[in-house]
Amino acid sequence: MCPSSVLQSNAPQHLIGVVGLEIHAQINSNTKLFSGSSVRFSAPPNSLVSFFDASLPGTLPVLNKRCVEAAVMTGLALNCSINRKSLFDRKHYFYADLPAGYQITQLRRPIAVDGVLNYSLLGGKKRNQVIRKTVCIKQIQLEQDSGKSLHDDVRSQTLIDLNRAGVGLMELVMEPEMSCGEEAAAAVRELQLILQALGTCQGNMSEGQLRVDANVSVHRPGEPLGTRTEVKNINSARYLARAIDYEIQRQIDVLQRGGTVQNETRTYDSKSGETIPMRDKEGLQDYRFMPEPNLPPLIVYEDNASLPTGIEACQAVVVQKIREGLPELPSVKRDRLVQTYGILPEHSFTLVNEDGLVEYFEAVLRATKKEPRKVIGWVTNELLGHLKLHDVSVSQSPISPPALAELLELQETGHISSSVAKQVFQEMWRSSGKTAPQIIQEQDLGLVSDAAQLHSICQKVVDSHPDEVRAQILHSYS
Repeated sequence: MCPSSVLQSNAPQHLIGVVGLEIHAQINSNTKLFSGSSVRFSAPPNSLVSFFDASLPGTLPVLNKRCVEAAVMTGLALNCSINRKSLFDRKHYFYADLPAGYQITQLRRPIAVDGVLNYSLLGGKKRNQVIRKTVCIKQIQLEQDSGKSLHDDVRSQTLIDLNRAGVGLMELVMEPEMSCGEEAAAAVRELQLILQALGTCQGNMSEGQLRVDANVSVHRPGEPLGTRTEVKNINSARYLARAIDYEIQRQIDVLQRGGTVQNETRTYDSKSGETIPMRDKEGLQDYRFMPEPNLPPLIVYEDNASLPTGIEACQAVVVQKIREGLPELPSVKRDRLVQTYGILPEHSFTLVNEDGLVEYFEAVLRATKKEPRKVIGWVTNELLGHLKLHDVSVSQSPISPPALAELLELQETGHISSSVAKQVFQEMWRSSGKTAPQIIQEQDLGLVSDAAQLHSICQKVVDSHPDEVRAQILHSYS
């Protein structure tokens, strides 16, 4: 539980944290939002730049339908209202990596509004109690990404890479309804899982596909919200939690010393664990918003019946078609796993958080009679432990679900002990392609339950060690 939540319930006179988030999610698309340039991470600098991306005179934007569909799908998954008509605007600011001097975004009427993100944290003394939370989504808007400035301190120069300029983003604005870093990090992780399940964003934070700005303030319950600071471009859920908790405590310390919290933009230094001032916070007037003159209103349609004459379904964005294609979302999947298989809630989190692990777990269950509560231990401990140790994904596992199911069946039917089963698992991991029965036979690891066979084995042992047997007999008579 967040420290500020404890303060709120036990000592209302204390200052508590208030957190809102702005999340930029890179849309999973082959091309950019308004040009045909390819989108690819780690491409050679300035190799994926069209004339429009470089803002050459006379070039015009052409909207990418895939990006619109991704935004609509994301909005539906987050229980948003989809605006049938949305508008594009220019947001002016002058950075070297923004060639046009403005960004095309959606201020006046974004594509989706008024949504809700349901997320969960594990609480309690043993971290096994599911605490359900919600945060409202104010809006989702389509916008361009900027290029990238690469600072060379040795030569005292800055180099510009425009490969990222014009890449499609969804900006998701979460209301200030969270109280600490743990809640914010849990909300971001849940959003990350949702976007990955939808396929609208790959959500790789280390590659900048999901970037988080945290708006942080403190106040006393019942009083107006305090002056906020914005902590920019956090690319890790763990760092997000640390940055927010540090910033809350910093603001509390400032106010308790009689100081004033400045409305400013800050950055998080992961080495020192501190937030550092960057610049004063811009206001709306600083951006000089204006309607984008080169793009007409963006129209989406509820269903095929609402399409105008002469427009085919393949040419338009149809909300009903996208709604019908929504996959099972992470929260629904976790509840289903607990209810269907009787596993613990924390195990459902582990399964859902690892890409492909739910499918692996269910494939094993289909091929074995072993109880789900027993199978889950093998999947989350043995399998996942080996995957993490060797830094491989579930899809790269050398042990397939049927192979693991065969091993578990041999243990369940009494052919091998649990300790031998783990030994065989490790050998299967090392010797890709070898089955459990092959390893058991080669290394003679099977359990023997036949009395006559056991008697024969014991007799062979006795017969092969006559000196030891004679010494034991003499010792017993002495």
